[in-house]
Amino acid sequence: MPDRLLDRAVRRAAERCAHPGRLAFTARQLYYETDRTLLPLHRGPHRLHYTTRPLLSAERFAAALARNPQLPVLPDLVAPRPHRPGPEGDLYDYAFPRLLVCQDPAIAAMLLANRLHLEGACPILTPERLPLDTRLLAALQRAEDAVVHVLHDASPAGLDLFRRVREHAGPRLRVRTMGLLPRHAAALHLAALAGRPRCDADDLPAELPAAERAWLARGRVAELAAVRPARLLRTVLRTVRGGGFAPPARPAAPTRARDTGFLTWPTP
Repeated sequence: MPDRLLDRAVRRAAERCAHPGRLAFTARQLYYETDRTLLPLHRGPHRLHYTTRPLLSAERFAAALARNPQLPVLPDLVAPRPHRPGPEGDLYDYAFPRLLVCQDPAIAAMLLANRLHLEGACPILTPERLPLDTRLLAALQRAEDAVVHVLHDASPAGLDLFRRVREHAGPRLRVRTMGLLPRHAAALHLAALAGRPRCDADDLPAELPAAERAWLARGRVAELAAVRPARLLRTVLRTVRGGGFAPPARPAAPTRARDTGFLTWPTP
């Protein structure tokens, strides 16, 4: 494909990422949107559940992004700084009913840039803040029906993060997975990466349906960045506000039905 056509696709994808309302988005989100713009395999029938694979090489996308420095892409994250007690310590004197732990630091930065933490009244943390501060846990426990939401990739690492958060939160707090799970990726026709390190299906949570465990065991990963920014923001916001749940037909991995959030990702 000529560079000029690729550049046009990148600019068009940037418009879609920012819609509506000039949303902030990451370079990885723009990559997936550009891939959808070039080959819209995600437009298949909604009744069919499947994932695709990205066809645009990372190298060509990086070159196109360098040729278009005017695009409003969030800057690359620097290495996370160690957390130090500071003014936010005063916040621990209060109670708040929800907390979001986001696996991908870039996605966490995107959520913060779009003020989701203000609209949802929900602090956003990344995995390097684990184990959770005891003062933070106490503030959650002071709130009625407090929930810790975990937003993660459809991957073994994402499921492991959910497990770690549950362990750190302890038995007194509810911890809910917000996804992604393989079923979400298939329902949204997301592009999934292949060739990642394989794992034993028996090592994955037994509550996960066999087909989804097999999908993950084959080394497939669906990243949060593959979800369109507006859809991701809308889904996360309505979930932390307490909506967006649908009664499941079966327990959803990686935990039992009574302490898991069942997220219905919006469909067109």
